[in-house]
Amino acid sequence: MSGYPPSEAARRSGFSLDTLRYYEKIGLLSGIGRTSAGRRVFTDEDLSWLVLFRCLRDTGMPIAEMRRYAELSRAGDHTTGERRELLVRHAERVEEQTRLLQRQYDHLREKINFYDRLG
Repeated sequence: MSGYPPSEAARRSGFSLDTLRYYEKIGLLSGIGRTSAGRRVFTDEDLSWLVLFRCLRDTGMPIAEMRRYAELSRAGDHTTGERRELLVRHAERVEEQTRLLQRQYDHLREKINFYDRLG
């Protein structure tokens, strides 16, 4: 069986080996292949999922929503509308968080400029 060993999947995805095992255990990753010796082997499709999970996690999507998205995706094309809505709601939260961070960043820069002027 060709593919990537867990260490390579971890390196490519930026997730730890423990996180990969956890994601498989909770059902985020499904159907991970095994070698004849029983070692996990990750495919390009698995890595694509990991790239998506990295984006969702880094933007603050709760694990429960990530699991829901994965379940819907595995359920088939009839769930595309629901998957889209889940992502739209998440994107709206990310936008709100981005605006908040920008305001906080602007305030922080004002404080730094204040200290710069003090000399």
